[in-house]
Amino acid sequence: MMAVWVRHVSRWCCLLSTARAVEFPGRLRRSRGCREFAPVAVLPAGRELVPCRLQACRQVSVGSSSPPDSAKDVSFSSPESNLPSVQQEQTKPEILPDLNAEILDEDWDDIPPSSALQVISEEEAVQIIAEPLLPIQSSTLRDYVDHSETLAKLVHLGVDLSQVEKRQKAGQLLLTLDFEKDVKKILLFLKDVGVEDNQLGPFLTKNPYILGEDLEALETRVAYLKSKKFGKSEIAQMVSRAPYLLLFSVERLDNRLGFFKNELGLSVKKTKDLVIRLPRLLTGKLEPVKENLQVCQIELGFQRNEIQQIVYKTPKILTASKKRLKQTFDYLHNIMGIPHHMLTRFPQVFNSKLLRIRERHMFLAFLGRTQYDPAQPSYISLDQLVSLPDEVFCTEIAKASMQDFENFLKTL
Repeated sequence: MMAVWVRHVSRWCCLLSTARAVEFPGRLRRSRGCREFAPVAVLPAGRELVPCRLQACRQVSVGSSSPPDSAKDVSFSSPESNLPSVQQEQTKPEILPDLNAEILDEDWDDIPPSSALQVISEEEAVQIIAEPLLPIQSSTLRDYVDHSETLAKLVHLGVDLSQVEKRQKAGQLLLTLDFEKDVKKILLFLKDVGVEDNQLGPFLTKNPYILGEDLEALETRVAYLKSKKFGKSEIAQMVSRAPYLLLFSVERLDNRLGFFKNELGLSVKKTKDLVIRLPRLLTGKLEPVKENLQVCQIELGFQRNEIQQIVYKTPKILTASKKRLKQTFDYLHNIMGIPHHMLTRFPQVFNSKLLRIRERHMFLAFLGRTQYDPAQPSYISLDQLVSLPDEVFCTEIAKASMQDFENFLKTL
């Protein structure tokens, strides 16, 4: 409503200016006539000269076209009488041309824009949909999902943005990507590699950086693994279990494979089997691996060939905590009396919790059934000691009830 009123006033002002321009020549001629008979009155000493012709001109221009009689016979009764008074200075209001609505509205081809001050009904108000403001800065990607097609579709795939935003600069990366141009081709590539549809969300949650990688570089790395005789299903397994694998260059992957082959003295086939079962060996740091190898050889006293067998059967020992590794070995070897060759035969015992080993060993000792020598009767293997469920362990190994085992644990 405000905008319509302003537009009417603007058109009215334009027409008024045109009317004044048409009237101006006649008024100019009448003003020139005034100058001929409008003398200048001289004021007494101490007063300024005031031109009286101004007053006469004003009277003529505002009045009729013929000059008034007072203008023809100007008298000078007193100097003060010729001074312009306040009432004389105020001109009569000019008569404006009659402008009707039809003239104002003619030639209006466009609809005036709505104004923020325009009054609308409640029904119109509830139909207005205001776009949410895009935050300039935020600590969570949740605030940008409604504004980003990429984020919305990644959430639909199952990507956990609350985990992604914890990774350094991952959130900034996703906000700069276009789904059709940047993301879609990477998703198709991962599916072609062998990543299942239901694994795409968890995969990208762990490794969102792959969306910013060059597609040609990713294809080159997969081609390298194929050249090393890794099968399609094996590559898919490795990529799914180690999401950062394809971020490594061909040179780095080749160096990692060469390290494990030479350091452990394994064949090419056994090296492949090792990294297939634990592909994180190709993506993790090498310093913990080197330290654990030294611990096994120097502190635990295993021979090189024994270490080779232990690592091949239980690759996780290379990434285990050194403290936990030494504590488990100390209890098995020094308290339970398990020799090195037995530990080499059943290295999976190092992956078990020390508390589980201790509780079961002490229960067997309480029952008088601790026999870990395969040459003796009632032999109990380390595999049976740590891998069987509690119920099976009690009935088949300890020859006792589950209630007896629970009562014994209360005494510890």
